[in-house]
Amino acid sequence: MVRKIVLSLIAVLVLGLYAFAQNKQVSGTVSDANGNPVAGATVMVDGTSIGTTTNAAGQYSLSAPADGTLSVTFIGYVGQQLPIAGKSRIDVTMHEDTQAIDDVIVVAFGTSKKEAFTGSATVIKADDIAKSQQSNVAQSLAGKVAGVQISNESGKPGANPIVRIRGFSSINAEKDPLWIVDGTPYEGDLNNLNPNDIESMTVLKDAASNALYGARGANGVIMITTKKARGQEATISVDAKWGVNSRAMESYDYIKSPAQYYETYYSSLSSYYRSQGMSESAAHAMANKNLAASKNDGGLGYMVYSVPDGQSVIGTNGKLNPNATLGNHIFYNGQDYLLTPDDWEDIAFRSSMRQEYNVSVSGATDRSTFYASFGYLNNEGITENSNMERYTARLKADYQAKKWLKVGANAGYANFTYNSLSGDGQGNSSANIFAFTTSVAPIYPLYVRDGQGNIMKNDAGITMYDYGDGMNAGLTRPYMPNANGLSDSRLNTNRSEGNAFNGTGFFDILFLKDFKFTFNAGISLDETRQTTVQNPYYGQFAGENGIIGKYHTRDFSHNLQQILNYTKVIGKHNINVMLGHEYYQRRQYLLYGSTANMFSPDNDELAGAVIDKQGATSYVTTYNNEGYFGRAQYDYDGKYFASASYRRDASSRFHPSHRWGNFWSVGAAWIVNKENFMSGTHSWLDMLKVKASIGSQGNDKIGNYRYVDTYRLASSNGEMSVAFLQKGNPNITWETNTNFNAGIEFGVLQNRISGSIEYFNRKTTDMLMAFPSAPSLGYSSYYANVGDMSNKGIEIDLNFTPIRSKNVQWDISVNLTHLKNKITLLPPERRTLQVDGYNGYTSGIYFYGQDLPMYTFYMKKYAGVSEDGRSMWYKNEGDTRTTTTEYSEADDYLCGNAIPDLFGGFGTSVSFFGFDFGINFNYQIGGKVYDSGYAAAMSVPTSTGSIGVNWHKDMLKAWTPENPNSNIPRLQYGDLNATDTSDRFLTDASYLTLQNINFGYTLPSKFTQKFGVGKLRIYLACENVFYWSKRKGLDPRYADNTDSQGVLGTANAATYSPIRTISGGINIQF
Repeated sequence: MVRKIVLSLIAVLVLGLYAFAQNKQVSGTVSDANGNPVAGATVMVDGTSIGTTTNAAGQYSLSAPADGTLSVTFIGYVGQQLPIAGKSRIDVTMHEDTQAIDDVIVVAFGTSKKEAFTGSATVIKADDIAKSQQSNVAQSLAGKVAGVQISNESGKPGANPIVRIRGFSSINAEKDPLWIVDGTPYEGDLNNLNPNDIESMTVLKDAASNALYGARGANGVIMITTKKARGQEATISVDAKWGVNSRAMESYDYIKSPAQYYETYYSSLSSYYRSQGMSESAAHAMANKNLAASKNDGGLGYMVYSVPDGQSVIGTNGKLNPNATLGNHIFYNGQDYLLTPDDWEDIAFRSSMRQEYNVSVSGATDRSTFYASFGYLNNEGITENSNMERYTARLKADYQAKKWLKVGANAGYANFTYNSLSGDGQGNSSANIFAFTTSVAPIYPLYVRDGQGNIMKNDAGITMYDYGDGMNAGLTRPYMPNANGLSDSRLNTNRSEGNAFNGTGFFDILFLKDFKFTFNAGISLDETRQTTVQNPYYGQFAGENGIIGKYHTRDFSHNLQQILNYTKVIGKHNINVMLGHEYYQRRQYLLYGSTANMFSPDNDELAGAVIDKQGATSYVTTYNNEGYFGRAQYDYDGKYFASASYRRDASSRFHPSHRWGNFWSVGAAWIVNKENFMSGTHSWLDMLKVKASIGSQGNDKIGNYRYVDTYRLASSNGEMSVAFLQKGNPNITWETNTNFNAGIEFGVLQNRISGSIEYFNRKTTDMLMAFPSAPSLGYSSYYANVGDMSNKGIEIDLNFTPIRSKNVQWDISVNLTHLKNKITLLPPERRTLQVDGYNGYTSGIYFYGQDLPMYTFYMKKYAGVSEDGRSMWYKNEGDTRTTTTEYSEADDYLCGNAIPDLFGGFGTSVSFFGFDFGINFNYQIGGKVYDSGYAAAMSVPTSTGSIGVNWHKDMLKAWTPENPNSNIPRLQYGDLNATDTSDRFLTDASYLTLQNINFGYTLPSKFTQKFGVGKLRIYLACENVFYWSKRKGLDPRYADNTDSQGVLGTANAATYSPIRTISGGINIQF
């Protein structure tokens, strides 16, 4: 017996030694198609438990049978099966599994397989976000998502864009989409989110996607998912970039020469005097005499040329005297002053620096994941006192405590400081440096200079700026007197600083095999302190010795969600049912006060001034939302899909009796290519999906307390009084958006060609509008549910991959959207005017008419130039249309609308042997924009205004007896209304923007691994590279008074220009 046992042990030992002898050490590197290491990839010996994972450099090593097979897998890549065949080194190249990467998308309260998703959604990935070089993640959407329009009120650092998804759902109610960060509603400033922390953005566009968000989903939902660890191996990522900012918006083609400006202005005066009966010689003499006279005499107030005694500045030929010299000495009150013009734009605008640094650490075990990051951004503006500085940090972790319990938390923090121009966004305000420097004539000095040309300083040592108020040699500037936009931008302060925190925590509990309960809690807190200082030295507040203002705002919100999921697979039937409850509250606080008569400009606290300018005031406002919801999803055999959702929502913005609303959706999809009758197409057809959905969402974005009368306290003769602040309407309720969506998704030739085509029809009913009332009632309007609106359109999204090989890949993408907007119903009280058979009302330059697009222009039509050079407009006389040179006699007409016919984007990217290149464009075709900047630059001087305004060079083409065929009216001083509002200045709003260019090189891993570096990429990136529009200086994407509903109805050089950034950077992964 003992002998048998011994022999058995010997046999086992021998066989084991033989097997060991057949094993050998196998090592290698796992990399992607560009040669970058793939960290955290799983390398297993097929059919055994032998395995390992790759390190940060993509390396692995294990002992394996010589005749075994390696199985290499990693999320997002096609798995590899490689026979060992006695080799000791096996390097593996992984290729992205495009279908797997796109297989799961983030949806309302969870995720969904893309093929099972019955709604409409577009995903923007981390790589696309990173390459956009934007500090605000919303800008990364520009041109990337069909159906999404991005417009801007300002290009300053820290500005938030306006985002619209599939049109405009209301006239007065807000149209902003709902932002969700890691499952929790986010109402904070998007600038406080570091784009480098974002894994993906998912834009949900239809009812099947948004109905579960009920009250807030009518305008679309944008879901942000932050990064988490992707592999078990710890990874450290460092990204640093340095760039130069410059002005991306061109100026109009202004007259830049002082001589040419004086000659042109002389022409307007001379023409005027001749029209008054003066002879040529008399008109010439009078025009020269009054050229630099005061405004009352029609003059410019300043003369920066000197000529010999007895000679005129402008000759009889209308040209500058050849003996004139630039620089004019004036003796005033015993002081010698030198008048010489300055190039205001050249002095005001600058190139500046942008620098950004991001560091992240991530890792995972079989039970936990961990991600931590820190970021710093310093983005200087293109003017002084205009910049953004931001510190961000994020910590995200989850832990599988038990098989049935998973917990996690995610916290983000931002510390920020913004310096802004005091007049930015205030149209043609004298404090708006963009308005002032581009519109002031090129003859005016920026500074006050002594006789030697030195810039003078006041008694406090402060540079003396020419405010056109007599300080400079007693001269008064007719254009914006007592103003100097550049001085205001340098001496005034508008600073915002604060902290922002957003955090979420959750736990998942699995029970009874098929059930999962999830609890989510989220909070968001923004604290901002704003300081404004109006300098005590110059300008409109010098008489009060300066003003200090303080604002403190606090925005706090919290969100609680309880979600129960049931998932069951029965043969080919897949069932998922979800029930949930959500509660959301937002409280906003404001505290404000101001003082005047500053002690010192170095002290910008309220205690630094002694006169109470405005008594301190404060308020708090609260918004509550609560909802109960459910969703059922079903699919059979991975071919037929159906979904249904329902939410009952309550909003504190409505009276308790009208507070609750019901919102729903149903959807279905069919994967046609999986049918047996499609078997003959399998060699080339990868996917063909047909889908449709319909449902409703609500919109309550009209501000708080609109359903109740509110009052303000006032003081009258020392006694307290009460006055109406806002008239309430207890009957207002939900604005409802019913959304139908139908489309197809396809992929052919191994997905080398893929895309989608979708039709949508959004119908808004019970539209919330400001309803006018008689002023005698003490209030001008109140809100009511009146009117309907529709937005119909088609979206096309196409992707091409002409080349896909081991070392080279070339991708092309294009998307376009066609949108038709229409107001389908207005109440009788709003149909106060009939124009061309349409009934509606006017507001500003728009006519809001039933059966017309919302942004329809309504103004006078320009009819050209009369025989004597005056502007003409059309008017109606019965059924006949005639012309008139009297603006007041002309009629208003419908003149098109601001909504484009097509908009979208296209781009291409190429990767080859470690190099990568990408370029993206945005475009818009059709629509109109009122070019008020151009209109101002074509204005004619009169006694009531426009004297000293800079002119566009088109003014040199104006009508004259020698140029009778011009369509530009004569330039004659005193011609009133020549450039008043008319369709003469309505311009095609089409544009093409080269949004960004990226070029990079990733060093081979076999080289970087020698230094312990897994990946090293160096790159160049350009943002806001160039744009083409109908007119130089016109950028339809930006406006100085963007309509609050998000369409750029007017454009003006007064807008803070978009910023062009050219950066170089390096990305290192360990």
